[in-house]
Amino acid sequence: MQRLHILALIPLPAATRAALASTYTLHDGMDTHSVPWDDIAAVVTNGTTGLSAEQLERLPALRIVCAFGAGYEAVDLGAAARRGVVVANAPGANDETVADHALGFLLALSRGYGALTAAMRAGGWCGLRAARPTLHGATLGIIGMGRIGQAIALRALGFGMQVRYCTRSPRNGLPYRHEPSLLALAGASDYLVAACPGGASTHHIVDGPVLAALGPEGFFVNVARGSVVDTEALVQALRTGGIAGAGLDVFEYEPEVPAALRALDNVLLTPHLAGRSPASQAAQTAALLASLADCFAGREPATAIPPR
Repeated sequence: MQRLHILALIPLPAATRAALASTYTLHDGMDTHSVPWDDIAAVVTNGTTGLSAEQLERLPALRIVCAFGAGYEAVDLGAAARRGVVVANAPGANDETVADHALGFLLALSRGYGALTAAMRAGGWCGLRAARPTLHGATLGIIGMGRIGQAIALRALGFGMQVRYCTRSPRNGLPYRHEPSLLALAGASDYLVAACPGGASTHHIVDGPVLAALGPEGFFVNVARGSVVDTEALVQALRTGGIAGAGLDVFEYEPEVPAALRALDNVLLTPHLAGRSPASQAAQTAALLASLADCFAGREPATAIPPR
């Protein structure tokens, strides 16, 4: 039986590539000259890379687009639906890992781990022992209250934090205070975490006024998408003391990280790996393989995304 052809538009873990290659013929999207475009039955992508309508038109045999993770905002769902192409993702596969990363940022920022480690390595001690903020008793504001937002909130409760959140409407059954206004949420928060989807509806929702409301003692963390934040406004707030610091795992124009951010010592930077752990990648691989198997067997994948 002839193997189906799979095109990976993103780097995949070695174990995922091996699992795909055991059943399918896997092609690397970076090596465009060797891709049999007319034979590609499935594309593996993510929320940042996505798949455009123009790319879809180049793939006449395409049957399914799989997002390796929860995000799929850059996949053209309308174009896929018009072609009868299934789009599936892996919701929940990396929630706990992302939540861990967010809490790590909160602790490291509040206690000054990054700057203090650098100063200690340079031989410092005297003058470094000023009191630092603690999470206990502080207010955490979460932008978005999906799986990741709820996982972050549970961890924050363990540190004795007060939790508030901003979404379009309150989530039933949650014990946290809902703030319909992002400005109000920022004004009430000591720590503000973005854990919402990317896309046009959340583009630059964390802007100058929101950062000003967070204030000079506030910290901002982004484990959502780089597009959620107005980068220029963030740099300005960090430079001028408009906010105390930031932890960023995502950036507007990845993999480019603005030099202005890299030059600041009140920022912690990680290369979009908040969701990466052996456990999360194993779960994402399992979801990917299941979606492919279902689609090619004529079944709707359990994580198929309804067309908009």
